[in-house]
Amino acid sequence: MKIHPLNTGNFKLDGGAMFGVVPKSIWQRTNPSDSNNMCDWSMRSMLIEDGDRLILIDTGIGDKQDEKFFSHFYLNGTDSLNGNLKRLGFSPDDITDVFLTHLHFDHCGGAIQWNKERTGFVPSFKNAIYWSTENHWNWAIEPNPREKASFLSDNILPLKESGQLKFIERNGDFTKNVFNNFDVLFVDGHTESMMIPHVHYQDKTLVFMADLLPSVGHIPLPYVMGYDTRPLLTMTEKEKFLSIASEKEFILFLEHDKVNECCTLQNTEKGIRLNKSFRFSELFQ
Repeated sequence: MKIHPLNTGNFKLDGGAMFGVVPKSIWQRTNPSDSNNMCDWSMRSMLIEDGDRLILIDTGIGDKQDEKFFSHFYLNGTDSLNGNLKRLGFSPDDITDVFLTHLHFDHCGGAIQWNKERTGFVPSFKNAIYWSTENHWNWAIEPNPREKASFLSDNILPLKESGQLKFIERNGDFTKNVFNNFDVLFVDGHTESMMIPHVHYQDKTLVFMADLLPSVGHIPLPYVMGYDTRPLLTMTEKEKFLSIASEKEFILFLEHDKVNECCTLQNTEKGIRLNKSFRFSELFQ
């Protein structure tokens, strides 16, 4: 097995929305904002080579929405999904599995693209199986008012229409061996049945954090996003996970932290806090 971080680009979101009830005077210490109160965030995917499988976890925002949509998010940087696939020596046709932690646009937008005629949408990875979970799928195709702007039909419905969509069965909160050395934790605070991959790699457990922990700035328990549908549940899920992650020395792979790719945790008098942050390549050669 070989793992690659894969940056798909950066975007900006309101700092207050990203930190909920935490005051700007506190959160700006770790996540400084611009004059419009916008903080810069990554959309970092993970690419896993495992035998004859090439697994992509999340796909970033994509490029098929209109100018008005993208104007809200200030896309920036030179990274792109296809550009970094090419840099690693792969093409979209090489991907065998696309694992979508959840179906918010910044996690699944790159899964679907325009067809050649720009008359409709097709999967970006024509040879891949797309993996979601049925609870979350049903939640996304009939969205609640709070999440409606995050679940875009152009990102979601073509997956089912393509015949390439499959569901990972949820029995409880943890499913083992979804793929080889790949387990899944289910959490429900951010959105219904978000999936958190646990990848066993080089004698360590590498956890793809999705939106359970967007950045190192979100480690303290009250630091919960305003986007979460059930923030009190997020705090419960987060507290349980962080305790286990600290005890078992998990490596946390951060999808949205522009500066820190990975981190570890430690237990302190103030609770679970950051131990070290580092680039993936500093730990895994």
